[in-house]
Parts: sequence; structure tokens; C-alpha cells
Amino acid sequence: MIDTARSADDTPIVFERRGAGPVVVVVAGAGNDRHGDEPLVAELMAEFSVVTYDRRGRGGSGDTAPYAVEREIEDLAAVVAALGEPAIVHGISSGGALALLAAAAGVPMARLSVFEPPYRGETEEVPEGYADEMRELVAADRWDDAVALFMMSAVGSPEEVVTEAKASPVWAELRSFAPTLVYDAFVMKDSKVPGELASIAAPVLVVNSNGSTDWLKTAALVTAKVVPGARQVGLDGEFHSVPPERLAPELGAFYRDPR
Repeated sequence: MIDTARSADDTPIVFERRGAGPVVVVVAGAGNDRHGDEPLVAELMAEFSVVTYDRRGRGGSGDTAPYAVEREIEDLAAVVAALGEPAIVHGISSGGALALLAAAAGVPMARLSVFEPPYRGETEEVPEGYADEMRELVAADRWDDAVALFMMSAVGSPEEVVTEAKASPVWAELRSFAPTLVYDAFVMKDSKVPGELASIAAPVLVVNSNGSTDWLKTAALVTAKVVPGARQVGLDGEFHSVPPERLAPELGAFYRDPR
């Protein structure tokens, strides 16, 4: 079922609900719309009613200016409210950072799981001015340069990986998301774990891949320490990725946990 929620500023936010059971709302990360996490959705649908939505500026959703992270928090709140029942939330990468900010802002969540919110430590920093530079590149229609900057500065990809990506079929899709990569840059702010996450009351699970870089593993540990009572678990996988058939059972066990 595809439907539309109206955010606080009247921006239309398109969402899709599939499956049956307790509701799980998936918050996509950078470079994805509501279709970006289909393998995980398919696994979760065996037990849950899974809701995916197009974040502001993506897919069928609107993009009312000016952008602010608070508007994206209101978008998620609108989707949750439109469902009319308690919702579990799962956020992926920078979508996980957004979900954490939403929980801290009081968006109602029965439970919250996040996969590798890309926070950085003191020795691993995103270059100063990154978000502003991203915004300037997009405003100048230099979308290829914006995607390259995202890959190198936010993801940490070496230049040769970016060169390979540019020559691959996936580049055109990545390029289409360039304007919203700016939004994810502002969600991440200075890429440090926000202190306001200490106010989250919902049960939280932080998941990382054992195959990720050290800074992403550290980010998961630090996030779990800041959020009261949060659990952290590492699963076997590759860089910034865990096979959905391994991740879904871990999430399901957490969602079913009565504690």
C-alpha cells in the first residue's frame, strides 16, 4: 500500500507499507529512496509490517525550501502518526543518525535500531566546511563533483574507488541523489555523536559490521554509550554492510524483546 503523509510544513511524504505484524519504519541513508533497502525489507516482511518512505527531496516526496534537519524529523513524525499505531524504527547509516535525532526530539518509537550511524571520533573528522561545500557544488549544478566529495570526505573512499564508481552503471543513480546528499551532510553536522541522544527513552540497538573500518566500529560503541541503556552488537559482514539474512534475525530478536 502506497500512501502520503503531510509533514508539519505541508510537504508530502510518500510511504509504502508491506507485510503484516508489528510496524517497522525504515529510514534510508544517503543515496537511497524508499526502494534502496529491498533485500532487508524482504527479510523483515516475514514477521513485520515494513514501512519505507521517500525522505524529503527523494522519489515521490516533496522538497519544500528552506531545508532544515528539523523538517526531516517532522517528516518521520508525520509518517509515524499516519500509521496510527506504535512503530518500531530502523535507521541505516545517516538515516540512523536522523532516527536518533528524531527519538531525542520526542518522535514516538516503540523501539529503535540503527545500523552504523557514521559518527567520527576526534582523530577521524569530516573536513571543516564539508556541508557548505556540498551545498555550493549542488547549487552550481556540479553534481558529479558533489558525489565525489561525498564519497571521499564522508565515506572515506580513496580517489581510485571514486574513479571506478564514475565508470560504473551505478554512478548515474548516485548522481541523481546529489541534492539530498547535502541534507545528509547537515544531519551529520560535525559528525560527532550529539549529546542530546542522552535524552532518548526508547530501547535502542546499535549494530555494526565487523568488516567495517575501525572508525565505524568505534562510532557504534560510542553511540551506544551515549544513549541510555542502548545495546551494541557487531555482526559479520563487509564494509558498511551486513547480509540481510544475518541482520534481520538480530533485529527481529530485539524487536520482540519484552524488556
